[in-house]
Amino acid sequence: MIGATACVASLSGCVSSPTYGTDKTAAEHLMDDVSSVLNITPDTKNDKIAYQPNPKLVVPAKTDQLTQPQQSVADSKTNPKWVESPEETRKRLREEADEQGNGYRSPLLGQAASNETKSLAEQRQAYRDARKIDQGIYSDKRRFLSDPPLEYRKVDTAELTDLGTPEKVKERERKKEATAAKQTNHKWWDVFD
Repeated sequence: MIGATACVASLSGCVSSPTYGTDKTAAEHLMDDVSSVLNITPDTKNDKIAYQPNPKLVVPAKTDQLTQPQQSVADSKTNPKWVESPEETRKRLREEADEQGNGYRSPLLGQAASNETKSLAEQRQAYRDARKIDQGIYSDKRRFLSDPPLEYRKVDTAELTDLGTPEKVKERERKKEATAAKQTNHKWWDVFD
């Protein structure tokens, strides 16, 4: 009887599911969840909360000594530092353009933009320069922090033109070395191969 109890107790440790740091096993959690879903009795935990009414506002005896409330910052008509809406900006720029006539230069163009048009050759050259910068094909100066120093970009032209030994010559040398190795390592049983 004692042996059977010890055997059952030792096997119950293997059969029980893990607790995951809680006092209940996974099977007990499952049973609790299923039973709470099937439970139709009302929950009475919230019935014991004692709600207190809010206290009354504290009003000073003399209201004429109070400071005036701050003026609303969000009011765009009274605040000159408030950012104007896109519609207001568009209207203001149109009025400025009408006043100045043909010599008007919009502030939206920025500093790099100009009113003069470039020729087709200048546009092509500007495009090529932009592509070189984009692809990193320049060696005159470092433009970005990720660029290597200029000393690392200098290449010896002799190294660029040297193509090395041709593949035919390499193959011929390998065949010569293989036949020479075969003749020096010749054994008496190689006749049967």
